[in-house]
Amino acid sequence: GILYIVTSLVFFALGGFLALLMRAQLATPNEDFVTKNSYNELFTMHGTTMVFLVVVPILAGFGNYLVPLMIGARDMAFPRLNALSYWLFVLGGVILYSSWFAAGGAPKGGWTGYVPLTELAYSPGHGIDLWILSLHVLTLASLAGAINFLVTIHNLRAPGMSWMRMPLFVWTMEVYAALLVVALPALSAGLTMLLLDRQAGTHFFIPSEGGNALLYQHVFWFFGHPEVYIMILPAMGIVSEVIPVFSRKPIFGYTA
Repeated sequence: GILYIVTSLVFFALGGFLALLMRAQLATPNEDFVTKNSYNELFTMHGTTMVFLVVVPILAGFGNYLVPLMIGARDMAFPRLNALSYWLFVLGGVILYSSWFAAGGAPKGGWTGYVPLTELAYSPGHGIDLWILSLHVLTLASLAGAINFLVTIHNLRAPGMSWMRMPLFVWTMEVYAALLVVALPALSAGLTMLLLDRQAGTHFFIPSEGGNALLYQHVFWFFGHPEVYIMILPAMGIVSEVIPVFSRKPIFGYTA
């Protein structure tokens, strides 16, 4: 849990630095601090960093640290799977940031990677390919962590820790994990199709070849909409633990 939190904060600093560079460009009219191309790279890398390398993993860190304590378990259900999840997270971040040194530069298609902008004709080089690879690795990391949370919460609760006695933070981690398991395969499928379009001559998303650009948006947001709840629910769980302690009253509406 501590490794997750500290590593997420390192990526948070990196993402914040990218944001500062963007704000420097926007500080005055007609500023030429960075080029248009570099600005798009900064924008894409900042968004990807904040969503995939900061918010989701830092919540996994809090979950790793607190869930076993809150349910009376000695550890997470699969400690080695937990370690795999963490190191895949680090590897995914390293792959993403290695794209700065790729042929053609870092990805510049926005953190959503919308087609046709991210197709080979409009984004040559290997920036987008490394972006796709890093997201695949990060998806595996999150999936391993989510499975671990589900098994831990379902199977390792102390005697007497019934579902309706679990702290709300544990409930939010349960839903967080379930949503990750449901949503991540859709993202992986969409990214795989984009990679095949770029490298294998398919045309899932190229309208002139019979593909459908909107298909990517549907696939992406099948992941993207649950993702916003994945990011906010554990934070709401934290707030829902802090408020009752300091107001000295049980939280209203727990059962609902």
